[in-house]
Amino acid sequence: MKYQTIPHTDLQVSRIALGTWGLGGGSVWSDEQPDENTANALLDAAEQCGINYIDTAPVYGMGTSETLLGKALKGRRDKFILQSKVSLNWRNDGGGTFKYERDGYTVNNDTSAKAIRKDLEGSLERLGTDHLDIAVVHYVNDTITPVQETMEALNTLIKEGKIKAAALSNSRPQDYENYQKYGRISLVQEQFSLLAPYHGYDYFPHLQKDHTIFQVYGALEEGILTSRSYVQRIFAQGDIRARLPWSEEAEKTEYDQFFDLLEEMAAAHTCSIANLIEAWTLQQYPDISLLIGMRHPSTMLDTCHCLNLHLTKEEMDAMEEAARALQKKEIDK
Repeated sequence: MKYQTIPHTDLQVSRIALGTWGLGGGSVWSDEQPDENTANALLDAAEQCGINYIDTAPVYGMGTSETLLGKALKGRRDKFILQSKVSLNWRNDGGGTFKYERDGYTVNNDTSAKAIRKDLEGSLERLGTDHLDIAVVHYVNDTITPVQETMEALNTLIKEGKIKAAALSNSRPQDYENYQKYGRISLVQEQFSLLAPYHGYDYFPHLQKDHTIFQVYGALEEGILTSRSYVQRIFAQGDIRARLPWSEEAEKTEYDQFFDLLEEMAAAHTCSIANLIEAWTLQQYPDISLLIGMRHPSTMLDTCHCLNLHLTKEEMDAMEEAARALQKKEIDK
């Protein structure tokens, strides 16, 4: 395993982070409903691989992901760097703005100081811990609450020892610049992939001067970038994977040509196609953290192989050229 330091802290985190959206189950991941055994198996495998960085959120299964992690973390909380989120809640207390409805809940986006503290306290209770290592603003929202209020709330939680660092997700470079005026943002967590790279390309120049970590989610596009056949799978309505755009018949030829190259390269490197995509991702920016959603230990074991894979500039150029016809500016997640 390879590690990196979270800026403005002494936290040493694995370059690969365990994403636990899938652990929450619900309609958004319709094919499996994980349980305590799933969570325990994932943390056992993480310890074996040297992965010490876990990402979760209150809305992953409306508390389910955090609750299952809390049970699995008993007796080994000190072995992991724990990251969860604030600003999305289903309390129906009238705060914030409407975000979405899911599984019978109405979720609002509320970045007020009051909401952030409530979100954090709820996470600590479900996770069975007295602090988070990193708190991420899940979705920025300055339409009601000024950025200064949100950042000052995070600063207060750092002073109290409830968190060690603050981060942003689902934001834009200007949001990062605005938050930086009132405190320190150590990390931004954003969607980025070979098939949707533009947001990351826009963000990198803003982060380099502070060595802020760019944490990638969606690098494998929920499985689309793992195998040629994945695009043919049919998912239930409401499943996040049903909304991905690359299953359209108009793109089938380009998709097959793309995988012709990936399969040839994977054979040459004796690795999985996912490893190629992960290695390409890690080489895009010096301070990248690779957040991969995993529900099975086998996925984790395979993912770790990408750390030993270095692609040449010619290989990366070839991958990017083959992906060009499939790339999207915006992805609806």
